[in-house]
Amino acid sequence: MMNLIWLIPCLPLFGFLVLLVAGRKLGDPGAGWWGTGVVAASFLVVVKVFFDLLALPEEERSLTQTLFTWIPSGSFKVSIGFLADPLSILMCLFITGIGALIHLYSIGYMKGDEKFSKFFLYL
Repeated sequence: MMNLIWLIPCLPLFGFLVLLVAGRKLGDPGAGWWGTGVVAASFLVVVKVFFDLLALPEEERSLTQTLFTWIPSGSFKVSIGFLADPLSILMCLFITGIGALIHLYSIGYMKGDEKFSKFFLYL
C-alpha cells in the first residue's frame, strides 16, 4: 500500500505555483482547466486513501507519514508529517470534491473575463 497522503495538500499547492508562474500563458480556458485538474487529482488521491483506510481493520484505521523530526530531545521528539484517519479523510472528501466542482463551474462563469487566470490563482 502506497502512502499518498502527502499528495493531498501538495497537488493544489503545485497548481497554485504553476498558475502563479505561467497563469497568463495558459490563457482563458487553460488556467481554469489546470486549476480544476489539480484539485480533481487531489480528490482522486483522497478517494484512494479512503479505500486504503477501509481495507485496514477498524482499530488500525489510521495512516501516518512522518516527513521529518522537528525537535529531537532525548526520548521526546516532535515530528512533522501527515495523519489520515476516518474523520480527516471524510472532511477531505467533502472539501476536495466540492472544491473541484466549484472550479469546474467557475470555468464557464469566468469565461471571457480579462482576469480569468488571476481568479483561478486566488481560487
